[in-house]
Amino acid sequence: MKKNEFYNIEITGMTAEGNGVGRAEGMAVFVPHTAVGDVISCKIVKTAKNYCYGIIDKIITPSENRTESDCPVSEKCGGCTFRHIKYSAELEIKDKLVRDAFFRIGGFENIPVDEICGGEENFYRNKAQYPAAEIDGKAVCGFYAKRSHRVIPFTKCRLQPEIFGEISEFCLDFANDKKIPAYNEETRNGIIRHIYIRRGFHSGEIMLCIIAKDKSRINDLYMLAENAIKKFPEIRSVILNINPENTNVILGEENITLAGENEITDILCGKKITLSPMSFYQVNTAQAEKLYFQAMEYADLNGGETVLDLYCGAGTIGLAFSEKAGKIIGCEIVPEAVENAKKNAEINGVKNAGFFCGDAGKIAKKLADEKTSPDIIIIDPPRKGCDVLTLDSMVRMSPKKIVMISCDPATAARDAKYLSGNGYFPQKARAFDLFPRTGHVETVVLMSRVKG
Repeated sequence: MKKNEFYNIEITGMTAEGNGVGRAEGMAVFVPHTAVGDVISCKIVKTAKNYCYGIIDKIITPSENRTESDCPVSEKCGGCTFRHIKYSAELEIKDKLVRDAFFRIGGFENIPVDEICGGEENFYRNKAQYPAAEIDGKAVCGFYAKRSHRVIPFTKCRLQPEIFGEISEFCLDFANDKKIPAYNEETRNGIIRHIYIRRGFHSGEIMLCIIAKDKSRINDLYMLAENAIKKFPEIRSVILNINPENTNVILGEENITLAGENEITDILCGKKITLSPMSFYQVNTAQAEKLYFQAMEYADLNGGETVLDLYCGAGTIGLAFSEKAGKIIGCEIVPEAVENAKKNAEINGVKNAGFFCGDAGKIAKKLADEKTSPDIIIIDPPRKGCDVLTLDSMVRMSPKKIVMISCDPATAARDAKYLSGNGYFPQKARAFDLFPRTGHVETVVLMSRVKG
């Protein structure tokens, strides 16, 4: 097969990145913006030894799962990979991705996997981080194109509450009026890097965070903060975050409160939660509550157990478990999140929880060295999953159960396989769609210690 050749293919599968999969000349062909059941004319744009990539030339026979995208930039933006198919078909794809990962990567043939839990398709996110850029002499913001840092200017994303778009446009108008330039990653010139907004799903409180390269326009940004609070009463906090580094990491280490409070609050699983810019908080609150209740059901606490909560963030999972546990030990590497967790325990009257700042693996090893023996360990690691130090330390502590929450089925299956070789076996699992219309899916897995 050669580049720029055309082939008629039928799409028979879907990848985790949202590319349709067909075959031509015995080779796998990956084509974005397709649906299982599509018959298309495909133009080959990239070839490799055993596979190639194509783009749609024309749709010969559309799949019954195909639907019209309701977003004008969905084919350019790197966010919504499934907006061109029906949500019911998207759920089937994600459910299959989880089951396939545990079979293909984990080697588990007979784990009971409950039906995926779907959610609202639009306006569900409680957080948005809009990268800024300079186009035709004006500051804009939007979202990165797929596999690039090229900004697609757009503020009316259907995943975000409508007010997020209104606030971001207000900030852009102010920046352009005051001639505050957007940051350029290549030249490292400019000031505003991101407009970051988060909102309490239940409380409605909003935090506006301007991420800037330096403090050179701080007086103007104080004025922006004052004007924003007047314009939008829901805004309770305006923060300036300074990130001078040449990095893909969004947030820097220094936060300056420009107006209002240092934090906002929300309610999760019946607990009041305080949130700083640095705090990890699931972006889909309604679905996160369902996920955490499933995790509690898997843990099946009786009232006296010690629960170790690794990667605890602002303490949300541990606090949800606190009423049925004897003791909660939380661990998180971000200092601001640990302070939020301690404050959250205090304002909710939780006396049986303690939180520690540090790397999950190092703290888990220290606890194992001290012969700490939690009954339950909960882990909610980043997308890369757990490192070997963390996994080995958990095994050494010998809990009865490990409840794993993961945002990547592949690393969840990999870590479950490692644990299964060290005395634990996955008993049940369930996928939760916390990220409708995107290629991501969350999974909760119960691992139980095998006797002997």
